[in-house]
Amino acid sequence: MRVLIVDDSAIVRERLADLLSERAGALVRVDQAEDIAGGLQSIRTLEPDVVILDIQMPGGSGIEVLRALKKERPKAKAIILTNYPYPQYRKRCLEAGADFFLDKSSEFDKVPRIIGAWIDRASGQ
Repeated sequence: MRVLIVDDSAIVRERLADLLSERAGALVRVDQAEDIAGGLQSIRTLEPDVVILDIQMPGGSGIEVLRALKKERPKAKAIILTNYPYPQYRKRCLEAGADFFLDKSSEFDKVPRIIGAWIDRASGQ
């Protein structure tokens, strides 16, 4: 499974990458982008199965990346992981195709479990 993390915080990207490698090991390849342009380019070149997106980033909004992802790779899964867990953002993200909308401060640890469940389903476990 190819996972792309699009977040402007290197600490967040590295922590997620570590958590995913602990949970899924060799079953997951993790790539990273730090801004909107990098995220959009990585979706096109890496063709990820899952994209983890922040909403507020340099160069625009993670919602733009989400819309592009769902247009270019409609079967790809999308997790919004944000410090802005407001209802209006949740609504916009879910309408744009997000599979999950999570609060960084209280739901960060759910990401590896969600991706692990997707891996288990894909492998028939």
